[in-house]
Amino acid sequence: MTVIDLNSDLGENVPERIVGDDEAMLRIVTSANVSCGFHAGSPEGIAATLRAAVERGVAIGAHPGYRDYPNFGRVEVEIDSATLQAHVEYQLGALQALAGAAGGRAVYVKPHGALYNTIARDERQAKDVVAAIRAVDPSLVLLGLAGGVVLDIAERVGLATAAEAFADRAYTPTGLLVSRTEPGSVLHDPALAAARMVRLAQEGVVEAIDGTDVAVRAESICVHGDSAGAIAMASATREALEAAGVTIAPFAGERS
Repeated sequence: MTVIDLNSDLGENVPERIVGDDEAMLRIVTSANVSCGFHAGSPEGIAATLRAAVERGVAIGAHPGYRDYPNFGRVEVEIDSATLQAHVEYQLGALQALAGAAGGRAVYVKPHGALYNTIARDERQAKDVVAAIRAVDPSLVLLGLAGGVVLDIAERVGLATAAEAFADRAYTPTGLLVSRTEPGSVLHDPALAAARMVRLAQEGVVEAIDGTDVAVRAESICVHGDSAGAIAMASATREALEAAGVTIAPFAGERS
């Protein structure tokens, strides 16, 4: 039986910048990557999302990013190792505290945006993020891009890891995500995205932006909560996977 997780980036809303519908998404996904406040969200909004995740029985993950609120954490930042490690540790601690206050706990970490993409290829920043996780709570599972160097680094020091694929993002022929600055980098057709993820689950491949097939190993599929049509895409993906006989379940630890 094929089992896969569905996750989404949540807890990113503030009154002046509403980017997603957390309540609706929490009825679809099995894991919630909850903002830690550096790239988006507010303490009160993050707390509300965590309470909703606990109520829905959705697994909670910390979603730390670069300290870059104006750019939503989607611009690569030059940062020294000591600062990056401290920033990630700070965010993990804040999210753990809010999750505990909501009656749940974080069971995994998924870095956000530009930090996520950087540590898929940059060994130095990848080591910094891994060191931060180990320092705060080595029982946390690291969720990262399938094939990314950070997963290898984490595994070598004993962290549990899980690989991730994206329903709404285009892939390069080498298995990385197409930059958001490139045309066609974000997919908007729910039926197409769903069909791609069924093929991923059944065959372990995704069609790259050039039409070739690229092998992708993944325990979890992400649908970005801030993408246009995110709820429709997440619903279509879940329905297609279940219709194909795929079981949808969290990849990490106990629920919430």
